[in-house]
Amino acid sequence: MGQKVNPTGFRLGGVYTWSSRWFATRQQYRDRLRQDVEIRRYLKRRLKDASVSKVEIERSQNAITVILHTAKPGLVIGRGGQGVEELQQELKKKVLEPKMTLQLNIQEVDQPNLSAALTVQSVAADIEKRIPFRRAMRQAMSRLVKAGAAGVKIQVAGRLNGAEIARTEKVSHGTLPLQTMRAQIDYSRGVAQTTYGVIGIKAWVYRDPKKESAAPQRRGSRRDSANRS
Repeated sequence: MGQKVNPTGFRLGGVYTWSSRWFATRQQYRDRLRQDVEIRRYLKRRLKDASVSKVEIERSQNAITVILHTAKPGLVIGRGGQGVEELQQELKKKVLEPKMTLQLNIQEVDQPNLSAALTVQSVAADIEKRIPFRRAMRQAMSRLVKAGAAGVKIQVAGRLNGAEIARTEKVSHGTLPLQTMRAQIDYSRGVAQTTYGVIGIKAWVYRDPKKESAAPQRRGSRRDSANRS
């Protein structure tokens, strides 16, 4: 098997669900899909500093609900909810049809240090600040490991450090069962815009709930056995 399958798409319907949830006829599908792409592009550009990890879209006949998962909800909501109102008005003017009603929901990310999308954003920001790519990858990997990730892999590709020939570098830690469909592997990719070209970034984060739940029990059992002895 060539390892070219998207880990999130490989697990749709099992571990993960679709980020766009709606039904459309053959005539409506193209326009609604284009709107979803435009909404995500606009929010990604507009909320670049708000640490947005995921955008979910739900539709009914004349209404659309956009769910924003962000690590910094205060930057999106603003004082008294002014940020949400401005964002709704901008989306209606630029993307949506006048008849559609829009509802914007903001949800805080539970564990931002275990998000692959936020990891890609942090590595891209470091590379754009001319921090050495190896240091940026190792710092991001150490944060993920400290947060409790069972496996991590971060990969960058392009003209690294301004080299004439593009190459690929990666760092990894732990295990990544990519062929196990029940494994909770968070995957994301992005780019860093530099003066010498575009650097592509990919991140895989594996969370093992069994190890997370079993870790405190094991520590307790060891202490109990030591006290008994």
